[in-house]
Amino acid sequence: MNRILIIKPSSLGDIIHTLPLAHALKRSLPGCHLGWVVQESFTELLDRDPAIDTVYPINISSTSDPQAGRGAYLRAFKETLISLKRLYGAVHRSYDTVLDLHASFRSGLIGLTATGGQRTGFKNARELNTLFQHRVVTVPDNVEHALEKNLLFADNLGILPENDDFQIYCNQSDSNTVLSFLQDEGVDSRQQIIYANPAARWQTKFWPKEHWAKLADLLQKENKVLVFGGSNHDRAFIRTITTLMKSTPVVAAGQFSLPQSVALLKRSNLYIGLDSGPMHMAALASVPVVALFGPTHPGRVGPYNVDHRIVRSEGLDCLECRQRSCDHLSCMKGISVEMVYKAASSLLRD
Repeated sequence: MNRILIIKPSSLGDIIHTLPLAHALKRSLPGCHLGWVVQESFTELLDRDPAIDTVYPINISSTSDPQAGRGAYLRAFKETLISLKRLYGAVHRSYDTVLDLHASFRSGLIGLTATGGQRTGFKNARELNTLFQHRVVTVPDNVEHALEKNLLFADNLGILPENDDFQIYCNQSDSNTVLSFLQDEGVDSRQQIIYANPAARWQTKFWPKEHWAKLADLLQKENKVLVFGGSNHDRAFIRTITTLMKSTPVVAAGQFSLPQSVALLKRSNLYIGLDSGPMHMAALASVPVVALFGPTHPGRVGPYNVDHRIVRSEGLDCLECRQRSCDHLSCMKGISVEMVYKAASSLLRD
């Protein structure tokens, strides 16, 4: 088994949850060639990772994104056909082992392009995915977290993960870009930086902007620097927070690539934010995490292998509902500023 292909195209959090598997494979099988099929927007992150030898970018539109709009399924179908043709030309008879961690009908089709490879997927996969597999991985009832489920593929190959497998990479150029940005923003190298991520894909994960503004002001009173991270798409919501603030934070949203965001997280002393991709990036970067949870289950997708505090409004019947829209948002509105501030202060002291 010298050539292994990982199929995990998206999303950011799911890709982060797969990195320890890739690291365990490369460490245990140092002569192997590791390929990864991924959405084009995430290729730069994998390019930085020394465990990944070849990245195969695809560009298939999401049909579940709230911004997908009309015609999303037809567009995704056409893009899937184009991607399958290109992948076949690139990976045909090139891999001995195919690990399908995406567990969908489309990822099953992608696995078929690596003809000659033995395909492995999850036994409880959706969308008829198991029909594409030669072998299946059974998830025991006591395994809840998404990252632990992915590591079952390592166990299936007789590989045990180690602490060094839990990391994420950037390069010196990424770090220099971040340091230059912080200097331009007047951030002293001795100041503690708190990376705040106030946005997510689900409307139900958002914490009120008034709460964010009050928390940010409290933290910056203590000579800490609060840096709002995220994508360019998040800047509008962040602006609604900063206009309510008495102090001035640093807004880095939309300024950095994914590897540069990793560098910013590694410069940070704490992450505060929602259940989203950057939270998992912070965990792999060994940055303590304060995570605000409502509609999702922290035992399944919470921060992993890092010092953290989960903050949520306990006692609600609707917690962990996994709904993407809601008319009352009780779970997130019930998280007070004091609860988050107390958790942050605790981790910063530690």
